[in-house]
Amino acid sequence: MDASASREIKSPEVVPGTPSIVQPNSESQKRKKLGIYFIESDDRRTAFGGGYMGAAGGATPVNIHGKPISNLSKTGGWVAAFFIFGNEMAERMAYFGLSVNMVAFMFYVMHRPFSSSANAVNNFLGISQASSVLGGFLADAYLGRYWTIAIFTTIYLVGLTGITLCATMNILIPNQDQCDQFALLLGNCEPAKSWQMLYLYTVLYVTGFGAAGIRPCVSSFGADQFDESSRDYKAHLDKFFNFFYLSVTVGAIVAFTAVVYIQIKHGWGSAFGSLAIAMGLSNLLFFLGTPLYRHRLPGGSPLTRVAQVLVAAFRKRNVSFESSEYIGLYELPGKRSAIKGSNKIAHTDDFRCLDKAALQLKEDSATPSPWRLCTVTQVEEVKILLKLVPIPACTILLSLILTEFLTLSVQQAYTLNTHMGSLKLPVTCMPVFPGLSIFLLLSLYYSVFVPLSRRITGHPHGASQLQRVGIGLAVSILSVAWAGVFERYRRHYAIEQGYEASFLTPMPNLSAYWLLIQYCLIGIAEVFCIVGLLEFLYEEAPDAMRSIGSAYAAVAGGLGCFAATILNSIVKSITRNSEERQQSWLSQNINTGRFDYFYWLLTVLSVMNFLAFLYAAHRYQYRSKQVVETREQVNVQPSSK
Repeated sequence: MDASASREIKSPEVVPGTPSIVQPNSESQKRKKLGIYFIESDDRRTAFGGGYMGAAGGATPVNIHGKPISNLSKTGGWVAAFFIFGNEMAERMAYFGLSVNMVAFMFYVMHRPFSSSANAVNNFLGISQASSVLGGFLADAYLGRYWTIAIFTTIYLVGLTGITLCATMNILIPNQDQCDQFALLLGNCEPAKSWQMLYLYTVLYVTGFGAAGIRPCVSSFGADQFDESSRDYKAHLDKFFNFFYLSVTVGAIVAFTAVVYIQIKHGWGSAFGSLAIAMGLSNLLFFLGTPLYRHRLPGGSPLTRVAQVLVAAFRKRNVSFESSEYIGLYELPGKRSAIKGSNKIAHTDDFRCLDKAALQLKEDSATPSPWRLCTVTQVEEVKILLKLVPIPACTILLSLILTEFLTLSVQQAYTLNTHMGSLKLPVTCMPVFPGLSIFLLLSLYYSVFVPLSRRITGHPHGASQLQRVGIGLAVSILSVAWAGVFERYRRHYAIEQGYEASFLTPMPNLSAYWLLIQYCLIGIAEVFCIVGLLEFLYEEAPDAMRSIGSAYAAVAGGLGCFAATILNSIVKSITRNSEERQQSWLSQNINTGRFDYFYWLLTVLSVMNFLAFLYAAHRYQYRSKQVVETREQVNVQPSSK
């Protein structure tokens, strides 16, 4: 390399606060990374206008009134986090309580077929998760996470109250007279009127809409309570997300046991009413913790900022990076970020076409329009959002499997003996076992898994975030494969024992506890994958978009629910043959259907999905690593001093 190529480019004398003018004067210089134009001082450790981090960067915690907190020691930390855990525990209790009981409620009370009931619940689960991006947007843009949780948790309570009324008022349900199990099997019970189903769907989706505003904000708001400048911040964050998911699990366990018990002993109205009461108490607990919370200022509409980057980059699409007509990459002077609630973000060389949005031309005015010129931090926000997409996208199939297990495995359990000694466990309690396996794993996580895996990986936390996601996806393959093996055995046994037509009659000599293997495996898969994903998205998302980052996980979960409905419909249409009277794989009569084939189809899809994840994870670079590499590249540049 010639001398001119290795010589450091120095900034000319400029007025403080104005960008440096860089004139690339050789072909070798033009071929250098675009980062060389992102300079201000001769040591090139900072961007135009100064550094990236610091209290002035915009991410300083504030109180509920938006004022800086004078004494951080009196706010935040684990005490504040536990108030937030309570809210999430009740929300998850209601969510899982509805997901496991609503299918049975629609079948036994509203007299809807199992298949349509399952699809309706899948759609409810999907909408409540996929619409989480709306809650994340409102939190990051305007309301902040606290007020978003406060508003949507109230909406959630209204929806639960409406569902309780549906289960307690006879006018809202069809006539239950002369509707025994035999009439249900033959479809002779009076069906629900259209307006009754409309009311149920309305309050159900109001509940889902309420969950959509809570889910992307609670985990991020809880993580906000810890000080990023603390030496133990990473350790606190790692433990927080594990305890956060432990609270989710406790809520699920209560939903699958206590709520089911209340339903059996006292009826549907009492069961759904208990969910509404729990939600009301958790709301009270959340508001009681208000003086302790640390808040982040909303940074304005993230969608607007994304649109500005795309428009500005499109306008300058024909400008060449090698041109001598531009000044450099635009950033505000000093430590102040143009985005409220965000630190500055270092420039990277990914998606270079987007860098044109920050390319400052000579014709750009001193106060350019954000639709023509964006800051480097704003451009990097968009890059980060794009780079994050493949990882949560690979968890969509796990959500699909979880959704299928909530409905299909319940149908399996109806044909099996659920006695444990003299105790008979209700079928709707069966999904509690994944929760128990998650609870056990999280309880032993730091005492068993972390020390063992640390010896193998050398990672201080046992495994990186992406490694944990990968472990979860791998275990989910084992879970769904075993489900196919057992279902094949269960179906043959039912046919041999003469239960082919009695698909709601339990077989006394075949225990439902064989389902525990697939339940426990999917529980282990969920805790590794989802906890790792939540922590990954919180740390990797831009400061002012952390709620949207967390919403990625919820959206992936919602898409999994929708995908389950779509996949069920496709499989039914392809495998059913009316002319030959051939039942579909997902026939309402599980003994004449082929659930085993369906599980093996999911196994093949899971293997393909896992390979796609390995590719995406291999290509991904953590943000902290990118910053370190950028600084190393800067510091190794030879100097002419």
